[in-house]
Amino acid sequence: MLICLSIILIFGSKQFFLLNFIGTSYAQQTPIPKYAKWSQIALLETKEKYPQAKIVDYLHIGRDKGENTSEEKFKLWLKQNNKEFGVSVTIIFDNKTEQMIDVKLRETTR
Repeated sequence: MLICLSIILIFGSKQFFLLNFIGTSYAQQTPIPKYAKWSQIALLETKEKYPQAKIVDYLHIGRDKGENTSEEKFKLWLKQNNKEFGVSVTIIFDNKTEQMIDVKLRETTR
C-alpha cells in the first residue's frame, strides 16, 4: 500500500511540475513585431474593399525602406463563395512621422 501511494505521489508531482512548466513557457510574451500596426491596417483595408470575403491566410512579405518613405508589404488570401484569391497590400508611410501616405491593394491569382 505504501509503495502504491509513493508511486502516485511521485508521478502526480512530476505531472504537476510538467504542466506547470509548460504553462509558464506559454505565458511568456513574444515581442510585438514592428509591422504589427501596418498589418492591422492591411487587414482593415482589405476587409473594407472585400466585405463579403473571409480572410483565410495572411503573410507579411517585408519592408522596403527608402530615404523618406517606406513600403510595408503583405499578402492576404481570401475566400468568397467558391472563389479563392489573393490580395497584395502595400502600405506607404513617412519614415519620420510614421504617418500613412497611401494603401495599394491588388488582386492576384496566387
